[in-house]
Amino acid sequence: MAMKIKKGDIVQVMTGDAKYHGKRGKVLKVIPSKNQVIVEGVRVQTRHTKPNQSVPEGGRITQEGPVHISNVMFVHGDRPVRIGFKILDNGKKVRYAKQTGEIVD
Repeated sequence: MAMKIKKGDIVQVMTGDAKYHGKRGKVLKVIPSKNQVIVEGVRVQTRHTKPNQSVPEGGRITQEGPVHISNVMFVHGDRPVRIGFKILDNGKKVRYAKQTGEIVD
């Protein structure tokens, strides 16, 4: 099945603790094999690391963790909407907002 959320999309978290804060963010990475996305500013985790070449000083590093794709919704305009696919007359496959019918891409 094709992924309806792509890298760079703005999404809103619809479940869990982040739902009550209305957290929105940009999709940084999509992991299709696990049906997960990494959203900027959502599920921030702290990791303790020893000094190495990439982080010479070591210490605590914060990074975003993955969220299941079913727990986020695409934001079109200022509200979350469901996304569908349709094929245009010229044969091009595009994403569209189901509530409004507008093409998203």
